[in-house]
Amino acid sequence: MTETTPPFTSDELAEGTIDTVVIGGGAAGLNGALILARSRRSVVVIDSGYPRNAPAEAVHGLLALDGTPPSEILRRGREHVRHYAGRIVLGEVVSAEPAAPSADGDLRFTVTLADGRSITARRILVATGLTDVLPDVPGLAEHWGHSVVHCPYCHGWEVRDEPIGILATGPLSIAHAYLYRQLTEDLTYFTHGTDLDEDNRARFAARGIRVIDTPVTEVVNDADGALAEVRLADGQVVARRILAVLAQLQIRAQGLEGLHLPDQDLPNKGRSFASGTAGITEVPGVWVAGNATDLTAQVGASAAAGALAGADINRMLAIADTDAALHAAGPGPTPHV
Repeated sequence: MTETTPPFTSDELAEGTIDTVVIGGGAAGLNGALILARSRRSVVVIDSGYPRNAPAEAVHGLLALDGTPPSEILRRGREHVRHYAGRIVLGEVVSAEPAAPSADGDLRFTVTLADGRSITARRILVATGLTDVLPDVPGLAEHWGHSVVHCPYCHGWEVRDEPIGILATGPLSIAHAYLYRQLTEDLTYFTHGTDLDEDNRARFAARGIRVIDTPVTEVVNDADGALAEVRLADGQVVARRILAVLAQLQIRAQGLEGLHLPDQDLPNKGRSFASGTAGITEVPGVWVAGNATDLTAQVGASAAAGALAGADINRMLAIADTDAALHAAGPGPTPHV
């Protein structure tokens, strides 16, 4: 599911070699860029304009910013990065790959955009995020981010006391049901072809959670276009105002193949880029932050991860700067014997 944000003014792509290019202009990318820019590093953020949370009306559970529209958070983030001379460029990355190192051996990367422009950077922060892949049920996608939700911490309060349905996509949907039961007494669990053992059926019954095993074939709207019912394969309809779905999570890796970043399979969730402390990867000079490596991170956690990655990149650049200065100085004086 992708949706654009309101367009923003794009900066010019920097010329020459910059310290860091950040691929992805969400919370992780912008916060990483902010840390780097405040450290007087030249940084360019490449933002495709397709944030994951664009359909949502507001970000929730983020201290001091609860209820703020996602587009407003991004607007403020871009403003803050630019305040410290960072650049935000609207564009899509089609390739990113290592380039010949500098004369002193420092790393170099070339990032090319869809319009043919390219930029050379010493380090890369990948913060491309992910895409939610919904079950193929007619009528489901049009309500994504509003009446079709995924996270009880992001949307739960807003759907409290509504008739909620859990459209199961795998074993993790079971735990999902218990979290949404905290929010409503009218909860129906649609197994939709997934397994539900007797123990969990008993636990659901004890909590008053209704279970329906007949597959869901369609989401039905009312006359005003609001989600109203779920149609089953046998023709029966079940009145629901909200559906909670754990979508398959797919990292945005297009254009990054040349970096050869290792990824990892997270059972029942999806795949993510593998990373270590502060987002460092096995590829020298490349860091990853946000949902690209932590599939379940909310906005606050993604921003924090970007900050950690930005600080670690700055640390490694400081070491490289010192190595370069030492290289330029040449051999030191011969020690006295």
